Amino acid sequence: MTIELKIQELRDELRQHNYNYYILDNPTISDYEFDMKLKELQALEDANPQLFDHNSPTQRVGGTITKNFNTIVHDFRMYSLDNSYSKEDLLDWEKRIKKMVDGEVQYTCELKYDGASINLTYEDGKLIRAVTRGDGVQGDEVTPNVKTIKTVPLQLKGDFPKRFDIRGEIILPIEGFLKMNKERISNNEEPYRNPRNTASGSLKLQDSAEVAKRPLECLLYSIKGNDLHISTQYEGLEKARVWGFKVPKEAKLVNSIDEVLDFVAYWDEHRHNLPYEIDGVVIKVNSLFQQDELGFTAKAPRWAMAYKFKAEQVSTRLNEITYQVGRTGAITPVANLEPVQLAGTIVKRASLHNADQIEKLDIRVGDAVYVEKGGEIIPKIVGIDLSKRPKDSQPTVYITHCPECGTELIRPEGEAKHYCPNDSGCPPQVVGRIQHYISRKAMDIEGLGGETVALLVKESLITNYADLYELTVDQIIPLERMAEKSAENLVKGIMASKQIPFERVLFALGIRYVGETVAKKLAKHYKSIDALMFASMLDLISVDEIGDRIAKSVVEFFSIEANKSIIARLKHYGVQLEISADKLANQTDKLKGQTFVVSGVFETVSRADLKKLIEDNGGKVSSSISSKTSYVVAGDKMGPSKRTKAENLNITILTEIAFLELMK
Repeated sequence: MTIELKIQELRDELRQHNYNYYILDNPTISDYEFDMKLKELQALEDANPQLFDHNSPTQRVGGTITKNFNTIVHDFRMYSLDNSYSKEDLLDWEKRIKKMVDGEVQYTCELKYDGASINLTYEDGKLIRAVTRGDGVQGDEVTPNVKTIKTVPLQLKGDFPKRFDIRGEIILPIEGFLKMNKERISNNEEPYRNPRNTASGSLKLQDSAEVAKRPLECLLYSIKGNDLHISTQYEGLEKARVWGFKVPKEAKLVNSIDEVLDFVAYWDEHRHNLPYEIDGVVIKVNSLFQQDELGFTAKAPRWAMAYKFKAEQVSTRLNEITYQVGRTGAITPVANLEPVQLAGTIVKRASLHNADQIEKLDIRVGDAVYVEKGGEIIPKIVGIDLSKRPKDSQPTVYITHCPECGTELIRPEGEAKHYCPNDSGCPPQVVGRIQHYISRKAMDIEGLGGETVALLVKESLITNYADLYELTVDQIIPLERMAEKSAENLVKGIMASKQIPFERVLFALGIRYVGETVAKKLAKHYKSIDALMFASMLDLISVDEIGDRIAKSVVEFFSIEANKSIIARLKHYGVQLEISADKLANQTDKLKGQTFVVSGVFETVSRADLKKLIEDNGGKVSSSISSKTSYVVAGDKMGPSKRTKAENLNITILTEIAFLELMK
């Protein structure tokens, strides 16, 4: 036998033993025998470096040092999930689904693991990259760290697609977490707070050898790709298990919402018997065709719902109420609490939302308060134990002046929050607006973070986001923790942001109520910042889905001379303040004022491309048929009830070919 064949034989054998141990939980050799075979393989690879393989079992020990994690755009966006907290929420969700799809609906019920989301990409059966969820559009590449996790197969088994993504959760089992903390305490080190945060933090360690020491696992639950030849979610789980992935066996295929509720009730009671933490159940429409029919909202799939178990609640003392100033000048009262353990973390602060909330609960300093962390990142106060209220307690008087700059606060009519109107001189507002401008979903300026922005403002190098484009390397180098290379990269990142498309620039400007989706609509309608600046309230309201509140905010933003001056400077520096000619060439108003429903399976173009074609030409895509629908574009397997509804409403049904002819 040649050395090459011997090495390959050992690799295959060790992969099988790894699969038996970590996936099947059925080891067929002892740990000692496994270690001996691994050492034999390592020695052969060391003696024959020309036969090195990134996906060899020997590579799981780590050792790669990563100082900067590359940002990678996901091939398929990683959406968030809508949350539900009651039986009624799930029943309402089912009603919405039944209105939108034809035929019987099956559901896949899966446990909602409390860990760090990960996207793994495989090509020809080999792991080629691992990327964190990030903001859903792009994340950080952490491949060397993920390769050390034993339940992530480096080489797949069986009949797998040529290229695909698989999503899952990196978790730290409770037993492993307790063992890690026991060791830390014995070494006089601070114990980790909870398994979830420890798992998430592990992915961003610079030394993969340190990650290899942690008993992390990867539980997989979703396959994405083209030509997968998979028709249901449950089939995908079963195939993933055959290919070598660890797919929890608790997942269950059910035929009704009543069975979903039974699954939820069972795991709400038995979740503490699991070897890892869960915080709920994820319910998905099983048919991938029906999933495609249901589509997505701006943030989440319509075909999935996360049921969150009831939040944990604790009692503690409210020591002080402080006030934070946001980038829009909004004042948020914050409860500073006697530190208390809640859901695996030490809680010291909780949001009080606004003056109305304080008045409604009659919250006072010194109160014994009930704190909850349910579906919220920041804990909230949900009640007060009046029996423990001090006798000398005084009602809370809401502040009248900004805690940062002393300006008298205003409260616009009909709004719950108070605001500081000193937008150009209040430090948190100045810093917050620039931090929003450079954020990942906006200008995404590489090399520039929130702390650096605060430092630049503090040192009076910038007072608004237009000032960024005048920064020089020599100005930046003297800043704390700023080397010459870092300063050069920061300036390069700022210059590169001039290529960011108009709709993201519009979002970056920080106009109140203009989020990502609204910015896209306004950019598409007005094509340039100049046209938008001169739009009246009446003009803006005529734009699809733009209401009075957004229109008023846009008009007010452009009525301020300082804002107009900043935009003039951005234009001078070359920032994209209009839709590019290339993009304009692909857009028309041919379908303006018309609403389309796209249903079925298509041959020439994908469903997503069809929808984009409609939107690029001024049309609107809706998920359900109504009297407002102009056309239905029908592909193969269009549901009979949708066809019947369209015919009853006398709506024209176009085939895929007829629609494409119409577009010509």
